[in-house]
Amino acid sequence: MLHVLHDSSTAAPTVRPARSLLAEITEVLVLALAIYLVVGFAIQTVHVVGTSMYPTLGNGDYLIANKLEYHFHNPQRGDIIIMRDPYDQSLDFIKRVIGLPGERILIRDGSIYINGRLLHEPYLKGNEPWTVDANLADPGGNPEGLLIPNGYYFVMGDNRNHSSDSRFFGPVRRDEIEARAIFRVLPLNRGGGIGGPAPFLGASLLAA
Repeated sequence: MLHVLHDSSTAAPTVRPARSLLAEITEVLVLALAIYLVVGFAIQTVHVVGTSMYPTLGNGDYLIANKLEYHFHNPQRGDIIIMRDPYDQSLDFIKRVIGLPGERILIRDGSIYINGRLLHEPYLKGNEPWTVDANLADPGGNPEGLLIPNGYYFVMGDNRNHSSDSRFFGPVRRDEIEARAIFRVLPLNRGGGIGGPAPFLGASLLAA
């Protein structure tokens, strides 16, 4: 009689059932949805229409904006922001933060003063001279200018002669600011970060 010997020291191979194709597809779809929601919450694509931010941004530029950043800190002077259009809340504006809550802003002959100190704006280099609506004073006569209320920001376009901004509709509420523009995608020859040189306050030059 033939005897078959079994080696008890050798473990039998383990056979696992194949995962169903439906389960694999479901996992991929759930992962794709999660990535989409995370990106949608954190990132906004922006198509620039108009020239109010020239020369920093041009008509037709495509940008990436960070929607998550302002959940952790407030906008800073010099930030290029995406905000709701004060005239139509279904639309967006793109402007630059100039004045912060609690500051006084005065515009005199195309120069900006913050609490009596001249604001230097290197990003305006190459723009045409600022001559349109180049003055803004405090209606109450304070020599240091208009007081920006707490929770509000004074915003302007870099193309000062061709921009509808806080000179016309006043400071904007914090909750109207949605995101910070951080990167230009198109045109390719100008692609890259758009932070650029930041504005800075000089010495107190404003005479009372």
